Amino acid sequence: MEDNESGKPQSGELFGVPYNFEQPSVSRMLSSYWQPGEGMLVEKPFGVGYTLNLANWRSWVIGVVVLGLLWQESQKERDGEADEGEDPVEVIVDDD
Repeated sequence: MEDNESGKPQSGELFGVPYNFEQPSVSRMLSSYWQPGEGMLVEKPFGVGYTLNLANWRSWVIGVVVLGLLWQESQKERDGEADEGEDPVEVIVDDD
């Protein structure tokens, strides 16, 4: 845990959640996102919380699922725009 000029720590843990506000370097960024042998989530190189470990296969599965959901949502929006020109249909139900 390093302190800045004001004496406040720039990295550490608060309520079990890691934080790091030290100036990130390229090597620290790369080593943070690629940690073989570690779990799917690793501490962020800058900021608060966790990020995906790209050396873990589960992170790639999560990425593919997210991309698939985003693609599906964009297809729905694109198809929905084509249907906007149609008039609404009135349905009458007879209770007899």
